[in-house]
Amino acid sequence: MARVTGVGGVFLRSKDPGAMAKWYAEHLGVVLNDFNGAAFQWSDEVPKGTGMTVWSAFPEKTEYFGEGQQAVMLNYRVDDLDALLESLTAKGVWVDPKRQDEGYGKFAWIKDCDGNRVELWEPLAD
Repeated sequence: MARVTGVGGVFLRSKDPGAMAKWYAEHLGVVLNDFNGAAFQWSDEVPKGTGMTVWSAFPEKTEYFGEGQQAVMLNYRVDDLDALLESLTAKGVWVDPKRQDEGYGKFAWIKDCDGNRVELWEPLAD
């Protein structure tokens, strides 16, 4: 069965993403990388070599979270994006027709029962 295999990312909307990233670095010890976010590596990975959780602050007016003022968007790692989307569609879940294929995985978006936009990511093996 297609399923979520972990949290792939936590994305926060902010009036000043740079200041928010610096606050997390200063107060919580988050080690920032060149995109002003962080990548937390982990070992329970599917497929092997792809295990990480990304943290990133986004501009307050980002359209990446979809419409509305949703403050946080979760990214869930999945093991079979196409099968999961087929199952969700059959269950009446709203699925964004937009898809994104990158060198590190495939992405799709859905809305949960409260209307929150959720990102689904199937990572590609190295």
